Parts: sequence; structure tokens; C-alpha cells
Amino acid sequence: MSLEDKVKETLDTIRPQLQADGGDLEYVKMEEGKVYVKLTGACGGCPMATMTLKQGVERRLKDAIPEVTEVVQAF
Repeated sequence: MSLEDKVKETLDTIRPQLQADGGDLEYVKMEEGKVYVKLTGACGGCPMATMTLKQGVERRLKDAIPEVTEVVQAF
């Protein structure tokens, strides 16, 4: 399984929690350890989106995949 596949698989485990609040995320790309995702739905305009991204998504990805250095919000 490629690194990109591992990232997508891990993101798929996070998506149901976001969907429960009316939001979602889309994988955009991965470059040099940085994972770019786009927050959509309710998450796209939520003032808590940055916190969700850094404390939720980034932490889960870093725990699961040591090669991930950062999660960046793509627009």
C-alpha cells in the first residue's frame, strides 16, 4: 500500500465524525510530508475549522503515519 493510500484510508476513518456535523473533507494532494485537504459542507465555513484540522485531522494522521509532517487546508 502506498503512502498516499494510507493517508486516504486514515482520512476515511475521520470523515464520519465530520459528516455527523454536516461537513466533510476531500483529499487534495500530498507533497513532502504535507497533506492538503479541503474542508467542505458545514466545515468549510466553520470558525472552528482550523482547530478541527490541526487538533483532529493532523493529530490522527501523524499518529497513524509518521511520514506526515503537517496537514494544510486547501481552498
